[in-house]
Amino acid sequence: MPRVSREQADKNRAVIEAASARLFKEHGLNGVSVADIMGAAGLTHGGFYGHFESKDELAAIACAHAFEESVTRWRSLIRNDADEQALVDALAKHYLSPAQRDRPGMSCAAAGLASDVGRESTDKPIRSVYLRGLRSMIDVLVSFSSARRSKKVRQRAIARLSMMIGALTLARAVSDDPLSDEILASAREALHGNLA
Repeated sequence: MPRVSREQADKNRAVIEAASARLFKEHGLNGVSVADIMGAAGLTHGGFYGHFESKDELAAIACAHAFEESVTRWRSLIRNDADEQALVDALAKHYLSPAQRDRPGMSCAAAGLASDVGRESTDKPIRSVYLRGLRSMIDVLVSFSSARRSKKVRQRAIARLSMMIGALTLARAVSDDPLSDEILASAREALHGNLA
């Protein structure tokens, strides 16, 4: 069998990373096999170890890839003429939507992987990658504020992130009940400051 070119190998690796990021967010770290990943990428199972040493290595890479996508999407909301509340509202409208709830593979890694990452041992590479990803999301939320960087601005960013991740996670858990939409709407309202 002829060897693939370096360019094709790089393309294959990118396809594997994208497929694994989607599958891990949809089915969890333990709900996806190497065969599932390679099948979704349109490649044979045997080619996996030519790209990655282990599923753990790929999980960490896929997690980083997924966080980078989210942070890029969040940064795209930033407009110089928008105030902090308008930016938070735009993010909440996107993040706390039925589309994000119903399509976890296309959604946020923070919500999609939180439970699984929490169950992984502290020596697994995905733990530090997930932590970096959360910090980068906090940094984007902090950047929404025109106020001088302070402990209070950071605390507000952490609280907002926690509310969004928690609301999305709960809404997914009860997606077959009207409570799911109520959770999303209530969190959007709270983030807007309409709930006392």
